[in-house]
Amino acid sequence: MRIERCFFCSSTIYPGHGIQFVRNDCKIFKFCRSKCHRAFKKKKNPRKTRWTKAFRKAAGKELTVDPAFEFEKRRNTPVKYSRELWEKTVDAIKRIDEIKQKREAQHILKRLQKGVEDRKQMDRKQIQKSMHMLKSPAAKLSRKGQQLMEIEEHSDYEEEPEAMMMEAEVGDEGEE
Repeated sequence: MRIERCFFCSSTIYPGHGIQFVRNDCKIFKFCRSKCHRAFKKKKNPRKTRWTKAFRKAAGKELTVDPAFEFEKRRNTPVKYSRELWEKTVDAIKRIDEIKQKREAQHILKRLQKGVEDRKQMDRKQIQKSMHMLKSPAAKLSRKGQQLMEIEEHSDYEEEPEAMMMEAEVGDEGEE
């Protein structure tokens, strides 16, 4: 079973599906759905249409250069059937698929890392702009120290009048 690729969006076309357009020079264009066929007839550029694979690759959203893609290339030379070759090929396909998924995940993480760095840089700029609104930790500590000193001084003032009152009372009792 041969699985074709859509000329416009690069999605898979299974046997019995899609539309074929044959140009006068015998060039065959295969489309997965009418949406792709209409866009082709309107002479839309797949690299500028945001939902296509071509756009995603051109914009750097998907992995484009990778040795694993060499294995997916279409080969027109027929190969004599061999059970050993078939088993090795199936094993190789599984291994290649694992490698490709890891590389795609790394590519996505690398793309997301740029956004994180940009956000950090924007945060730094915002902090530089509104530095006057921020209070430093040292200022908070010194304020707490000042408040503690004020509380201690205030408590000292309260203790002195009480002590004087007690002395006065003791003195009054002694006179009697």
